[in-house]
Amino acid sequence: MEKLSRQQILSLPNGLTIIRILAIPIILLLLFMPGKGYQVVTALLFLAVALTDTLDGYLARRRNMVTTLGKFLDPLADKLLIATSLIALIPAREIPFWIVIVIVGREIAVTGLRGIAVSQNMVISASALGKYKTVFEVISITLLIYNGVLLKIDFYQVGMGLLWVSMGLAVISGTDYFKKFLERIIA
Repeated sequence: MEKLSRQQILSLPNGLTIIRILAIPIILLLLFMPGKGYQVVTALLFLAVALTDTLDGYLARRRNMVTTLGKFLDPLADKLLIATSLIALIPAREIPFWIVIVIVGREIAVTGLRGIAVSQNMVISASALGKYKTVFEVISITLLIYNGVLLKIDFYQVGMGLLWVSMGLAVISGTDYFKKFLERIIA
């Protein structure tokens, strides 16, 4: 087993990933605070934290700082941030629980599938559909957290519409992961 150096653990990309994980309880706490100010702050914090996913991956590749710890923590942080935020939005914004079950269930299934694939020395890379799903999830969750009207735009309604798109992309991309896996197993 590879022993991680202090430099690998404390690298900037891994630090950003750890910040993403540590921000989750703060986001959840702020989400239930009353008042428009808290909604704005929470939405901006969620968005900023979600964007660190792009930044940490870019820095890790650009600076040749990809680590085993980062490969494990980065997708875990993403799934924790999205799943806990969606689950909290069920009571906080009354989003339908079954949509959350579909999206979170897909994440669990794909994570399990990837684990099986790795045990078979297969790599199933993230698809473009999966990346689009994540973008729609982040935007929809941000809008649902904000939950207000600005310039006659009802952010809750727009957020719910985008959440439906996210769910559709989750189902399609999840199916695509399983299809790719089965094609490699059978081939």
